[in-house]
Amino acid sequence: MIDIHCHILADVDDGAKTMEDSIEMAKAAVKEGLKTIIATPHLNQSYQNYRVDITTKVRELNDVLAKEQIPLTILPGQEVRIYGELLEDLQEGKILPLNHTQYLFVELPSNHVPRYTERLLYDIQMEELTPIIVHPERNKQLLEQPDLLYQFVKNGALTQVTASSLNGHFGKNIQKFSTQLLDSNLTHFVASDAHNTINRNFQMADAFAKVQSEYGSDMVYLLTENAQLLLSGHNVYKEIPEKVRRKKLFGIF
Repeated sequence: MIDIHCHILADVDDGAKTMEDSIEMAKAAVKEGLKTIIATPHLNQSYQNYRVDITTKVRELNDVLAKEQIPLTILPGQEVRIYGELLEDLQEGKILPLNHTQYLFVELPSNHVPRYTERLLYDIQMEELTPIIVHPERNKQLLEQPDLLYQFVKNGALTQVTASSLNGHFGKNIQKFSTQLLDSNLTHFVASDAHNTINRNFQMADAFAKVQSEYGSDMVYLLTENAQLLLSGHNVYKEIPEKVRRKKLFGIF
């Protein structure tokens, strides 16, 4: 199993604080059945993690895991909080697509969608990259206005739902919205967004057990195969997106 979103690198953001924390996370990942993780440290106002630094940190962690005989491979990535100069930094080589492929993580603020989002997602695609909106189920405005996300996906963006969201860790509303995104073909990956082994752990096995129970093997295959296709830079599977259907008052559609 592959995890495409994880904060396992030590002392770079709000994830692992020390190399010992990274090792503990790696051991937990292996117990979950993970063999490969893309390390995706934040790039935002608080954490300035650029391409060259991430690549070095990933190499250091892989060396430590090899010495500790932990059967886990770490690959380079980045979680980029959306900002106006993103394209400029991309062209200057500061931005790191996932495993140096055409896929780029884009994070929205938690409580709103910036007005320039649609244009920026378009401009990213004009750079021959595919934006992946991370944890859209945890964005307040998207939860209230899911048609915005439908439009982004219809226009070529992909999305990644967090395993712990599916498991109810962030509450029932976010859990329900996560399943609605699966129902509506509005997400393409499930990943951990793990930050530690305590309150932000992997939960990947439980999430895929839930997907298996509620959606069957075909959905599990699509989500797991998409992670593999992403790693190798191939086109992922996409079903035709649909708008999220919301019940009105008294259950009337």
